[in-house]
Amino acid sequence: MAKYLIKSTYTTEGTKGLLKEGGSARRAAVAQMVQGMGGKLEVFYFAFGEPDVFTIMDVPDAISAAAISLVVNSKGGARVSITPLITPEEIDAACKKSVAYRAPGA
Repeated sequence: MAKYLIKSTYTTEGTKGLLKEGGSARRAAVAQMVQGMGGKLEVFYFAFGEPDVFTIMDVPDAISAAAISLVVNSKGGARVSITPLITPEEIDAACKKSVAYRAPGA
């Protein structure tokens, strides 16, 4: 499974829905969506200003994360961006990779 950070900003309509249903109901709806994709909601926090919500989810793959992003953004209640999260051990492995690269103009 892979972890992703989701930053969400509510639209006016999304904020109206939040006021009507409450924060706990929104967290439950997001958890159900993530579980439906075979994943787990790990963190769900509201914040002041943009973004309105920070979420960390664990889903099977990048395709699942992309599907969530596409569907949520298409509904119009919130704009989301998703960032893959990488463990220190994965960074260790990346540091050991040999990369052939030439900087522009070098």
